[in-house]
Order: sequence, then structure tokens, then C-alpha cells
Amino acid sequence: MATPWTHNYAALNGSLLLTALVVAIPIFFLFWALAVKRMKGHVAGVLTLLITIVICILVYRMPVTAALSAAVLGMVNGLFPIGWIILTAVFLFNLTVASGQFEVIKRSISALSPDRRIQALLIAFCFSAFMEGVAGQGAPVAVAAAMLIGLGFPALPAAVICLVANTPPVPFGPVGVPTIMMATVTGFPANTLTRAIGLDMAFTALIIPFFMVVVMVGFKRAKEVWPAALVAGVSYAIASFLVTTYVGPELPAITASIVSLVCLVVFIRFWKPRTIWNFPEDSEAARTASKQTYSAGQIFKAWSPFLILMVIMAFWGTPVFKNFANKELKWFLLIPHWPGLDGVVYRAAPIVAKPALYAASYRWEWFTAAGTAMLISSIISMVVLGISPATGVRVLGKTFKQLQFTLITLASVLGIGFLANYSGMSFTLGLAFAAYTGMAFPIFSPVIGLVGVFLTGSVTSSAALFGKLQQVTAMSLGMNPILTTSASLFGSDMGKLISPQSIAVACAAVGLVGKETDIFRKTLKYSMILLGMVVVVVLLQAFVIPWVLPSAPPVS
Repeated sequence: MATPWTHNYAALNGSLLLTALVVAIPIFFLFWALAVKRMKGHVAGVLTLLITIVICILVYRMPVTAALSAAVLGMVNGLFPIGWIILTAVFLFNLTVASGQFEVIKRSISALSPDRRIQALLIAFCFSAFMEGVAGQGAPVAVAAAMLIGLGFPALPAAVICLVANTPPVPFGPVGVPTIMMATVTGFPANTLTRAIGLDMAFTALIIPFFMVVVMVGFKRAKEVWPAALVAGVSYAIASFLVTTYVGPELPAITASIVSLVCLVVFIRFWKPRTIWNFPEDSEAARTASKQTYSAGQIFKAWSPFLILMVIMAFWGTPVFKNFANKELKWFLLIPHWPGLDGVVYRAAPIVAKPALYAASYRWEWFTAAGTAMLISSIISMVVLGISPATGVRVLGKTFKQLQFTLITLASVLGIGFLANYSGMSFTLGLAFAAYTGMAFPIFSPVIGLVGVFLTGSVTSSAALFGKLQQVTAMSLGMNPILTTSASLFGSDMGKLISPQSIAVACAAVGLVGKETDIFRKTLKYSMILLGMVVVVVLLQAFVIPWVLPSAPPVS
């Protein structure tokens, strides 16, 4: 049996600060690799994982076998269930593209209004949120921006407004992965975190539609369409709040975006702005390019894969179904004692009162997993859309090839996250933040989330890297850790505006490759404005209205 090993959070000369600075080297390296050296994400992720392993062994004297085992456990969790969700979500989206139905979806939306501000609300806000819910991975900004370009929008405004608009759905796309990741890292129930971040996203949805139009045309022109922005935001916020409160993390973005889109479409049937606003350079051809219409049956068929997904996911999330599959049928994979790690690591004071075993196990409820529901939805959609099995297999292969490096990045980043937890790195950093920021830490929580997204380009990866740190710091300060973990996700949203990866996707979509700096300069201002709003909300939740957030359950 392996020799027990106990955490030492001040391993270097008994200094918490010195230890924190040294074990933070992987974070600094990741920042340099992505922001300065511009390495590919999967290369930076793997190298950072290797550096983290070395530092944990040298600084903490962590057993080599335990360090490697913790990294592998994280990588497995990164692929199943997280990577499984992403793969099947993008597969469903790619099926709609392969069938030609996605063109119907795009054109049916763009034909609803000649006013550029209304088109931006429909596509950059409503439809982009839907894309975030079903696919994520840069697809929302890329597809929405390309659609706007197709309608005649200038490239730079199209890219910027899509980046600004794509904030409310991010914690819940694709199908709740970022929130599920935060729950995986912290050990909190996903539904508890969902309720907390759901409040923040409902508030954000009330602001973003109008803010996006202001960014696009200025405050004076934006006021002319405030009723439409209000309808889009309020309908999204209500639907998102209800789903996050009563259902779970998988469906808020999908459901709320469809509700918002339908409500806005109905509203503009009866309400029109006093003047139709177009870009000065719009040609008459561009102004009439969206006239093509489709029958209700054609539109329903095009949207059917995502309606099927909503029905399947809603059923998959019911306690009755989950209990039947997991407790009665026992359709899950369980490794109760993760080899090389379980029974080896012990947490120490002040994280726990006395040394306590840090258990290590792996459980994947594969049948009730969101990714499995996505796969079943995809198979049903193939039948509805008339896609042959051969074509489906080809699309699945293409999807895997498309995501292979994303999956490597995801696995490596979660490997870093799990290793940071089992080595004590997260606890060292958390205790250092608690010691040197004190009760001001709620200000830093969303900033850390934003930095994580700037580094990795992914809210999911940011949660994997810093989720445990947020939890430990809050517990050390006697705060509700749900506050800081949800604040991290909240701040991460605003990091998407300035993430090099997000900006690169936007530039590629609108044909502005090489103009990334121009977009960054514009979105940086908006990102800081929204981050300031986030900090104010988090401070209110921390010190004025703490009762609005659920309490954190005890974590073993």
C-alpha cells in the first residue's frame, strides 16, 4: 500500500507567500504561452500540465505516482462527461448544417425586419444565445457574425456587437458545460450553482440587448428600439431564471433563447420603430436581401432537431428518470478507489481541523449524461431530417476531427485542475488570497474568472483552473463559497469579449484576419464597463443581500 502523504500549504521555508508565488508558475506560464507566445491551446495546455506535475513533485514532495494519477483522473473527467457533451452537441449542430436546414434557420431569422438594430437583436443576441446553448466553442460568434455580414453589416461592427451580445448564455453553453465543470471541480451540486449563476445571468440579460444596440448605433438611436430590446431581454431573463431555478444547467441558454426569439418575432409583428435605421453604406440590394420567406412547415422542420433536444433533455433531467437509470438499472461506470491516489492524500489544517483523507474515485453516469441525451436527440433528428446512417457516421467523424485539439486542451486543463487540488496548490493559492486580500476578495473573484478566460479562451477551462481556488478562499474567509464560484463564472463572461481566441474567431468570421488589435481596443472598453457592473452586483450579494444566493452544502 502506498505511503500516506499530507498537504503542506507553506512547503517552502514555512512561507505561504513564497510557496504561492512558486506554485503559481504554471499559471504565469499559461498566460505567457497564450497571450504572449500565442501557442496553440492544446500545446500550451499539455506543457502547462507537465510543468504543474514537476512543480508539485519538487515543491510539495508529492509522490510521483500520486501526481500522475491525479492528472490522469482530471483528464478522464475532462473527457467524460465534459468532452462527451461537447462532442455530441457539436455533432447535432453539424447534422443540421449537413442537411441544409441550417440555411433555412438563418434566412428565416434574417427576413423578419429591414431595420439593422432589430436584425442585430434577432441574430447577435437571440440566435447567438441559442448557438451558445447547443454548440458553444466559438460557433455563436462565428455563425452570428457571418450571418450579419451576409445581410450587409460592415465587418467591424458585426464582430464587435456579436462579442458583446454573447454574454448571458455563456455559463450554460454548450448544454451547461461551464457550470457543470465548476460543480465537478468544487464538489457542489450542479443545480445549486445553477440557481446562483442563473440570478446573475437573468440580470445580465436585462441589460445586454440595449447595451449591444448602444454599442452599435449610440444611445440616441438605441432609444428608438428600446421596446424591442426590453422584450428580448425580459423574455430571456424570465425563461432563464425559471429553468435555472427548477430544471438545471443544461437547458437555460437553449430554452431562454428560443423564448426570447419567439417573443421578439411576435412583438415586431405589431410594433415597428418610427424610422428604419440602416448603415450609411448600405446598398439597396443589401436592404432587400432578406426578403426570402419560408413556410411554417419548412421553418418547423429546420428547427426540429433543437425542439427534439429540448424535449429529450427535459425528460433526461427528471429525478424519476435519473433514479431509475442509476439506482434501479445501475447504468453507470464506477471506480470507487482511483488507483495510485485514493487512500494516499490527506488534507491538513487550516483547510480541515485535523488531517483528513482526500478520497479519489471516478463515477460516470453515462446513460443519464447530457451527452447521451444529445446523442439520442441527434439520432432522432437524423430520422426526421432524412439523413442516412452513412452520412451521420461521416458527420460524426468530421466532428471528432474538428474537436480533437479542443478535447486535448480540455483534458489537459482539467488535469491541471485536479492535480492542483490533490497536490494542495489550490489550497495554497486560496489561503494566500484570503491572507492578502481579506474581505475585499469578492472584488477579485470575477477578475480572476475574467483572467482565466483571457488565458484559455474558455469559461469551462477557467472554471477548471480557478474553481477550487475560489471555493477555498471563500471558506477561509468565512464567506459563502457559492458567492465566489458563481462570481467567477459571472466575471468569466466578460472575459469572452477580450479573449484572443474569441476575437480570432470573430475576425475569421467577418474577414478581418490581422485586425485583431482593432477589435480588442473596442471590446476592452466594453469588457471593463461590464466587469465593473459585475463587481457591484457581487459586492451587493456579499454584503447587502447575501440571502439571494443559495448556501453551499458541506463538501467532504
